[in-house]
Amino acid sequence: QVQLVESGGGLVQAGGSLRLSCVASGRIAGINSMAWYRQTPGKQRVFVAVITTGGTITLSDSVKGRFAISRDSAKNTVYLQMNSLKPEDTANYICNARQWVSDYWGQGTQVTVSS
Repeated sequence: QVQLVESGGGLVQAGGSLRLSCVASGRIAGINSMAWYRQTPGKQRVFVAVITTGGTITLSDSVKGRFAISRDSAKNTVYLQMNSLKPEDTANYICNARQWVSDYWGQGTQVTVSS
């Protein structure tokens, strides 16, 4: 099992920045990629960004040019740097780890962007 714990969320004004962190623990060997999704009440989880163990990065079109994903392998941590935040970025940001064919999810960290 892989455990994921997110942190770094909060309340920020539009145009501001936040950096989210996700720490993986447990049986982390074999993790292929780590990603961020976001979810608002009553809606499905939406992909935001992913980074593979090989370093390949993919961002959703809605965050390109504003968000960046990175990792610190020594700390088993993935980061999401969010700049130029907009009210529509308000959501619960959830960390994902894919290990072979299994997906693991954290509880999420709430990001609220005020206008």
